[in-house]
Amino acid sequence: MNHGCADLFSYSYSTSPYLSPDQPSQIYPKTMIRPAIRSLGRTRALTFRASISPSSTLSTFTKPSKVTQSRMSSTQTKTPCASHRHTSPHLPSKIPNTPILLHRTIRSLRTWRRRLLHDHRVVGLVPTMGALHEGHLSLIRLAARECHAVVVSHYVNPAQFGVKEDLASYPSTWDSDMASLAALDRELAEDGNNLGRIAAVFAPQTEEMYPSGFPGQEVDSKGSFVTVTPVGEVLEGKSRPTFFRGVATVCMKLFNVVQPERVYFGQKDVQQTVVIKKMVKDFLMPLDVVVGETMREGDGLAMSSRNVYLGERRRKVATVLYKALRAAEGRFAAGQVEREQILGAARRVVDGVLEEQMALKPEERVKYEVDYISLADPDTMGELQSVDKTKGGILSGAIKMFPVDAPQEEEDLGHSGGPAVRLIDNIILRPSSAS
Repeated sequence: MNHGCADLFSYSYSTSPYLSPDQPSQIYPKTMIRPAIRSLGRTRALTFRASISPSSTLSTFTKPSKVTQSRMSSTQTKTPCASHRHTSPHLPSKIPNTPILLHRTIRSLRTWRRRLLHDHRVVGLVPTMGALHEGHLSLIRLAARECHAVVVSHYVNPAQFGVKEDLASYPSTWDSDMASLAALDRELAEDGNNLGRIAAVFAPQTEEMYPSGFPGQEVDSKGSFVTVTPVGEVLEGKSRPTFFRGVATVCMKLFNVVQPERVYFGQKDVQQTVVIKKMVKDFLMPLDVVVGETMREGDGLAMSSRNVYLGERRRKVATVLYKALRAAEGRFAAGQVEREQILGAARRVVDGVLEEQMALKPEERVKYEVDYISLADPDTMGELQSVDKTKGGILSGAIKMFPVDAPQEEEDLGHSGGPAVRLIDNIILRPSSAS
């Protein structure tokens, strides 16, 4: 995006290079701007303070100070457009070999976003923490079918990691992520069924997202947070007490910055989608939350950025949670609605696989523990004793896979040496059509 002279000759929400960057943009008709630009071109001894408003055709000029005159004389060969373009730290760059804009600052993205608002463009946001996989790309494809411009945020939010969690070792894959977005954007350009394409990547630093300073990851940290309760206090929220506080806070910030009409999340993080939907509803936010289906590997493992930690040995056993949930789903499909009957099938699977693993030699086995297996209400995530078939429910679970015992020489342990990995998954029990 350029704050160039050409933008001044249209009815658009663009910011003049002579206005303070924090000053609200206004609509400047051609008849008001052109005389001012001609005057500026004729008289470099004067500075254009742009006190132009829709209700006035007068421009205010003042004689510049000696310092201003000196600066102007040092840039005699530059046009106002070129001078602004090269000196502003808040202009976007581009992802190499693509038309995708890269915004590092909030001001840069907001200035670009105002133009889309004026042009009545529908903007979709796909929030990510990088380490992109096919699950992220499927959400971007979905957004491109429904929106004129897709914004992908790329920010590892420290607020949603606990003090002892894996923030320091979280995969950093910027180059491959940008290559994936570039390839996907070419794919979208060739597909005539899409409304739009990837328009921008928003990749801020933490000091940009937390202007008062990052408040910390402790439960009792002091700062400005968004908390959504009680849905954010159960299941994942119980095991990770700062997680949904961090998620809701950063999503509120992203929604305020990007101002999307639609936001896209994956079903794999099903409790997160419930939290975000409640936040959007309760804070009267004018956007739609769209949930895309969980993308899976060939053997059923839900795609996740954390799967890179697994390594070969644990990867073979990592499908145990999905198999357990499928067993529970099978009981519901067979007509069972009571909690114990449904979840009992899941527990038998996880217990049976663990028993088999513990019978193996240390250099062969995989150990894990079950955090929870849940049968919950789809709106509140409260536990159900029985499923109302007209409403359905959510089967979900979390397991913690421990580092392997007796690692062998040259064994693939996974990213960062194969630390403990927390895996989550869920299956939606669809309501019946009967009322």
